[in-house]
Amino acid sequence: MVFFQLFLMLILILVASEIFTNALEHFGEKLGISEGVTGSLFAAIGTALPETIVPLLALLAGSHSVATNEEIGVGSILGAPLMLATLSISLMAISVWKRRGLHGLLRPERTGLKRDLNFFIIAFSFAAIAMYVPHTLAVVRYCISATMILTYIIYVVMTLNASKALVADGHATEAESEMFLCKIGFPNNNLVIVLQLLVGITLLIVGAKGFINDVEVAAQAVGISTLLLSLLIIPIATELPEKVNSILWIRKGKDTLAFANITGAMVFQGTLLPAIGITLTPWQPSPAVALGIALTLIAAIWLRYLAGKYSLRVWQLLINGSIYIIYWILVLN
Repeated sequence: MVFFQLFLMLILILVASEIFTNALEHFGEKLGISEGVTGSLFAAIGTALPETIVPLLALLAGSHSVATNEEIGVGSILGAPLMLATLSISLMAISVWKRRGLHGLLRPERTGLKRDLNFFIIAFSFAAIAMYVPHTLAVVRYCISATMILTYIIYVVMTLNASKALVADGHATEAESEMFLCKIGFPNNNLVIVLQLLVGITLLIVGAKGFINDVEVAAQAVGISTLLLSLLIIPIATELPEKVNSILWIRKGKDTLAFANITGAMVFQGTLLPAIGITLTPWQPSPAVALGIALTLIAAIWLRYLAGKYSLRVWQLLINGSIYIIYWILVLN
């Protein structure tokens, strides 16, 4: 029964994310901003809301077990970037394998892709370092947390500043489909866009809260720790919006939106949420957590290396997926 409830909450999360992202695309088109801004900021934040809400609610308003809440929170915070940097990137490439071939080219806008990855690698390294800072040095831990928040603010400013030039180069955002509320008779204006955004956020909160309530029971049912369930299962479920959107975009030839949706979410997940985790949890490295951080950084550095090359090919991103498989094998043995 608990797994059926988890499935229902997952469906609710997916529907809510689609509603939210659909409104964001129209918002970006009305503002006349670039695909990079829409993907890295608006779409990334919108589809990152499920995995953002899960750890926040676990830490602030979860079950009565503080230890369990912290495990869910830390696992969700660190599991999301791992999923994005490995499996999500690989699935996006696999979706165009047949059409473009194993050696087919992927053509995201490079400056934005490199900026996203640079910020993520720096911020996530800070998150890793903070795990080894003693709790007696609370000031140092708080400074690291504040630095990560500032890092994301700088990233947002730089991304927005780059928008005008990208629009001039033909990278303006264009909504692919009619807004959902407009399909049932509402006009396409800013007020309706905000209304649809609020509907999406509300459904996301309800779905994420329901998901959290069943995590502990599901962990006991399958015989693994809550931490491992949070590191592996929750990210798979909550990262689906990013994967689905990126797959749809890249199959339509919108490589910039596809990549930016994932790498922008990586920056969001690698800065703000770890900053909160450092402040609200013990933030200590268990073997599974330390391995996850290490493999996440390896996958991100590999992707950054590829972003700096002249060509970016489908087969190269399959390596990211293999890193995720390696993680599963190591932590479950």
